[in-house]
Amino acid sequence: MSDLVVVLGALAAAAAGLWAWRRWHPASFWYGVGFPVRAVLVYLTWPHVASGCRLTRQRRRFRLTLDAVPVAGVASRSAATVVEHKRRVRRVDVERSPRLGVLRPTRLGWRMRVRLHDGQVPADYEKAAEGIAHAWRVHSVRVVDVRPGYVTLWATMRDPLTEVTVSPAPVELLRVRPGKLENGRDWVIDFRTVPHWLNAGATQSGKSNLANAIICDLAPQPVALVGFDLKGGVEFTPYAPRLSALATTRKESVDLLTDLVGEVENRMGLCRAHGARNVWTLPEPLRPIPVVVLVDEVAELFLMADKSEKDEVSRTATALLRVAQLGRAFAVHLIVCGQRIGADLGPGVTALRAQLSGRVCHRVNDPETANMTLGDVDPAALDAARAIPAETPGVCIVAGQDGTWHRARSVYVPEHTAEQAAREYAHLTPDWETLIGSVPVTPTAA
Repeated sequence: MSDLVVVLGALAAAAAGLWAWRRWHPASFWYGVGFPVRAVLVYLTWPHVASGCRLTRQRRRFRLTLDAVPVAGVASRSAATVVEHKRRVRRVDVERSPRLGVLRPTRLGWRMRVRLHDGQVPADYEKAAEGIAHAWRVHSVRVVDVRPGYVTLWATMRDPLTEVTVSPAPVELLRVRPGKLENGRDWVIDFRTVPHWLNAGATQSGKSNLANAIICDLAPQPVALVGFDLKGGVEFTPYAPRLSALATTRKESVDLLTDLVGEVENRMGLCRAHGARNVWTLPEPLRPIPVVVLVDEVAELFLMADKSEKDEVSRTATALLRVAQLGRAFAVHLIVCGQRIGADLGPGVTALRAQLSGRVCHRVNDPETANMTLGDVDPAALDAARAIPAETPGVCIVAGQDGTWHRARSVYVPEHTAEQAAREYAHLTPDWETLIGSVPVTPTAA
């Protein structure tokens, strides 16, 4: 009896120790206990999971069997039949599951490489990802890497985007950290790498919150911010202390875009005069101030109430497209936001979309907007965007020019926080008239 008490006491102490370990040091508990247990379960259940998700292949094999054959011409008085055993080779079909590589732990789950069967494609695993996630009882399974003959699956135990916080980071020119990616890393938008961005989302989806987060990160940087807000200026007027220019009507938008095109041409002449391919190869004293242009509702720039506005809309669309085409080499960057983005707004929208290599798609109200934002990137990204629930504002699909995509969520930034940042760093706001007239274009002597 005493031995039983000792055993039960030891088990209770072990259970309490494991609970405390998991509670106070979850990372080390995952790598020390959680992941090894999960790895064993994955290897043991993979044949059944692959078969249930229709990822196995039939393989023909030959087996040697012993068959009982009655002996002809032999009579027996008993009920028993005289037989002899003959060896036969039979062909049988055996299910073969895809070969798993070594599981590599991550902070939120694990990665594993799977060797494809002949005739399989990565899309087969993308279709089966939800079934694999349910079988392993994890949050999600995604195909994150594709190589000839192999795919890499990434399993996450929980949703890292439930609560998002971003630690303070040093200010870096034209780099912002508006939130977190689903892999637990900071979501970094680097305008020097991906110069233009399209941000689509319905009302209350997190689109405006992302703009607030970007403004907060850009405010302390030596850049000029320019706003287009054709909703009467209600969105960007509170940030006016940090904006070098703000257009709130169609006429103001045409004039401001004309100034931007002229500024791009001036910078183009400056680079040509000094034999530079872009402004970043210029000597630092000659390098112009970067300009980040925020367009709040792009549909308002393309909508026409009557034919009298056709010429104005055409000029607006042409100027905005020129800024997008030429600005990337001359430190003029675009963030174009919109609730409704579709080809029905005019051919200029499709041409503009092609220049915006960075894509952010929140929850949208119509499939056309999601298709316009992500349809040319990856079908799997489009499906993920359509599955964003309404109760998770800020969650979005982020895709860059390299073709990869991630689920992400921007950190919550109240409007008063963004307004405070605009006032705090108002002294860094370049004067617009001075900015557009400050670029010298006279060629230097050879």
